[in-house]
Amino acid sequence: MSVQSPPQPPPQTSTRTRLRLERRMEQPRWLNILAPFILIIAALLVGALLLSLTGSDPWLIYRRMASVAYGSKYGWSDTTIKATPLILASLGVSIAFRMRLWNIGAEGQLYMGAFLATGVALNVVPPESPMWLMLLTMGVAGFIGGAIWGFIPGLLKAKLNVNEIITTLMLNYVAILWNNYFIYGPWSERGFGLTPQFPRNAWMPRFTDYATAVPALRGVTAHFGIFLAFFLAIVLWVVWRWTKWGFEVSIIGDNPQAARYAGINLSRKIMVVMALSGGLAGLAGMVEVSGVVHRLQERFSPGYGFTAIIVAWLAKLNPLAIIVVSYLFAGLLVGADEIQPAGIAQLLQGVILFVVVGGDMMLRYRLRVTH
Repeated sequence: MSVQSPPQPPPQTSTRTRLRLERRMEQPRWLNILAPFILIIAALLVGALLLSLTGSDPWLIYRRMASVAYGSKYGWSDTTIKATPLILASLGVSIAFRMRLWNIGAEGQLYMGAFLATGVALNVVPPESPMWLMLLTMGVAGFIGGAIWGFIPGLLKAKLNVNEIITTLMLNYVAILWNNYFIYGPWSERGFGLTPQFPRNAWMPRFTDYATAVPALRGVTAHFGIFLAFFLAIVLWVVWRWTKWGFEVSIIGDNPQAARYAGINLSRKIMVVMALSGGLAGLAGMVEVSGVVHRLQERFSPGYGFTAIIVAWLAKLNPLAIIVVSYLFAGLLVGADEIQPAGIAQLLQGVILFVVVGGDMMLRYRLRVTH
């Protein structure tokens, strides 16, 4: 007598729904162009919601900030003063970002550029030297100071594969403390946290200095460092678009293995790119101490090096777009100085960073539902 086994239930198919990120194969060109503006508008809307939760009128605050920053020639002057170091530092970090090197140390590189430029102004070039010689020497020293601070993590990355995010971030604090030692010690003016004022020929020329010839420039305190920032932005745009070196940097960022097989020396490129990245941030420090404060002092930067990361990312590493975005963030800083409650600029910067990172991810990837 045979015993039949009980019938087996049919296999159950999984009905669990999963979400996964899938990289977009292509993006419309119009979306790449409009993306920064869409993200900025989205960030302002989120910021408006947060401000309304504090009991403030967000639209009144935005109108007041725009009026202060852009509503007069004096507002444009103040905005230009803050945009100048932002442009230079953002151009610096964008060089490293092109090669997928995450330089988070622009703030420290800015401080070291300011430090060496100050040393030149106070101790190296005689005060009676021509202005062009003084400023040129300070500019070279500022670039070298930032370049050294960028080269160190570049060397560690190239030779020992040390994570550049950690080294550049930690070197920020080393640079700030290094400056504090000198401004409270050997270079201090009567024990205060600042150095003696630079000689007059170490001051970056300001537009108002030429008000006698052009009366409309009276009271416009923006300095000529903005021309340096514009010039370097154009140079970088040409480099990325037309030169072999720029093409190689982009190739390394997109596919390091393919670049290595093509015979590109990755270690050398890493060190050079990080040094150039830090050098431009160092120039930002030089123009700030030469054009604005005319001495080295504690906390002379309100975080330009950190804001530069957001600017470069929002501008999608385009040197010309960096100019526009830098003016936007500079206006944010200038307008926020006149607005209560305090901390609005930092709030909006944080919101913009969050929206930019999240929005950029959604532009590169899409959600795919699978079963």
